[in-house]
Amino acid sequence: MPRTLVLLFRDADGRVPLLEWLTDLPEKARDKCVARLRRLGALGHELRRPEADFLRDGLYELRVGLAGINYRMLYFFHGKNAAVLSHGLTKERQIPPVEIERAARRMRQYLTDPARYSLEMAL
Repeated sequence: MPRTLVLLFRDADGRVPLLEWLTDLPEKARDKCVARLRRLGALGHELRRPEADFLRDGLYELRVGLAGINYRMLYFFHGKNAAVLSHGLTKERQIPPVEIERAARRMRQYLTDPARYSLEMAL
């Protein structure tokens, strides 16, 4: 199985929402999130619960738990061998619909010009 290319969504102004979110996390949480990103790179479409889950409309979540806090990173696939990370969040219960819609908007934007709206993540 070929590795999955892990890409980060980049806004038109150059901001990378997932990197900004990761930077603000405690070190242990950030390390666990990066480890989950590596698993996504290694397994791609084969990654399943409890590490990842399908949300809706081509959107997925990477799941990380640490000290009772649930960290989520929303992503979608582009073709067979690329995953694009929209952004991350912490949650208490279900992922708020506004966060899922944000990821869906970013997916639509990305698909208009993948090179412009992505940044390759070195894992």
